[in-house]
Amino acid sequence: MSIPSGRALLDSERLLKEAGLKQNMSYADFGSGSIGHFVFPASAIVGSEGNVYAVDVLRSALGAIDGRSKMENVNNITSVWGNFETKNGVRLEEGSLDLISFINVTSHLIRKSVVIGEVNRLLNKNGRVLVVGWCKDSGSMIVPSDSRISKEVVKEYFINANFIEIKDFKAGPQHWGLVFKLEA
Repeated sequence: MSIPSGRALLDSERLLKEAGLKQNMSYADFGSGSIGHFVFPASAIVGSEGNVYAVDVLRSALGAIDGRSKMENVNNITSVWGNFETKNGVRLEEGSLDLISFINVTSHLIRKSVVIGEVNRLLNKNGRVLVVGWCKDSGSMIVPSDSRISKEVVKEYFINANFIEIKDFKAGPQHWGLVFKLEA
């Protein structure tokens, strides 16, 4: 039995487009990791006039993103060392982002209310949030089921913080996806 990974597990390009990412937009992947599974496809989607920010608390992860960007001559990705669980922990301009994503980091997402404060501070008035998490019943051994947060908990978290749910969809064979925007 093979274990799905990469695009077979999550088609990042499809998910980013599902969330509304388009050319010339500004996007940040919170908890980007070292592979850039969402960062590099986003770079292609937003084009040379758009901006992509790989945000992570691990400098080593950002170093890997920087190395790949340099190797592939990608000029619209910026690594940002930051902690979205800390007030003003992500050093980006207020209201500068069209889309923020949280991919497989839902346990960090709902841990502190300050996360919503960072999202509110950084999103522009039409900005959106893409959240993707592991299904509780997917049977995957990659993440223990007791470490997974249900989409219902995430929905409640965002709705209680004055966000509107735009989409609820199957993000992959073992993942759910949600898209939110701020209430007008």
